[in-house]
Amino acid sequence: MRVAVTVFELYIPGVNSLKGKRKVIKSLVQRLRNRFNLSVSEIGFQDLWQRAELGIAVVCYNGAGADSIMEKIFTFVEEENGIEIIATRSEIY
Repeated sequence: MRVAVTVFELYIPGVNSLKGKRKVIKSLVQRLRNRFNLSVSEIGFQDLWQRAELGIAVVCYNGAGADSIMEKIFTFVEEENGIEIIATRSEIY
């Protein structure tokens, strides 16, 4: 069993309030959960409107599966309209 953990630092240029940010992040979090069956939470920058930090964890059968699912998650977030990835950190345990 492998556990893959990734932290995404995101920039959301189209919002101008915390309410707008919450709407964008909540939508992204729900779609990630529905599509990939993973754990995801906003873990940082809660008080900044145009920045967000998401923590994502997924359990896989083996290391290759963990790499594959993390690549799919990265692509999904990268293709999201209105969100730019600033940085990522990933580890597989």
